[in-house]
Amino acid sequence: MKWLALTLSAAGAFVMGATALPEAATALETPEAKTEASDLASHAMLDMFEEFGFPTLRPGQYVWHAVPESAGPERVVISLTDQLVYVYRGNTLMAVATISTGIEGRDTPTGIFAVRGKMPMYRSKKYDNAPMPFAQFIDEYGVALHGGYNPGYPASHGCIRLPVAFAKKLYTVTDVGTPVYIGA
Repeated sequence: MKWLALTLSAAGAFVMGATALPEAATALETPEAKTEASDLASHAMLDMFEEFGFPTLRPGQYVWHAVPESAGPERVVISLTDQLVYVYRGNTLMAVATISTGIEGRDTPTGIFAVRGKMPMYRSKKYDNAPMPFAQFIDEYGVALHGGYNPGYPASHGCIRLPVAFAKKLYTVTDVGTPVYIGA
């Protein structure tokens, strides 16, 4: 199953013109990968305007519409500048949500990652047993996409906090191997 997810995510990345992660790799944090992720994040804002109009999302809000699975594999694009996450199925933007990322000194990493593991409920081993519902880990240091407090600005220890209802939906459409692009 993991092999299939990695193969599908790689195929989807090639279709989108994006760099695919080598099967053995879990993250690309090279200058080129960071540039590519930032370019995708900038383009995602334009896709949001085309797909959803000009939504004004307040902290904790999201928009999501159904896109058939036949549209292609999922990918997640995160804009640290805009504090937004974009979810694509194939070439179609499916969802956008507000996020809260790492504070200065505990910055959220940038580059190209993949979902390494998922847990419906996880508790932080580093930060006072803090709940991390619908956690999807993207690196070996514990950085994850998960449900949590979303004030509308960076406030985490490096994780990408999502509105909880959005995190639950995202958890159901991604697999281990789903690409995650994090751009400035």
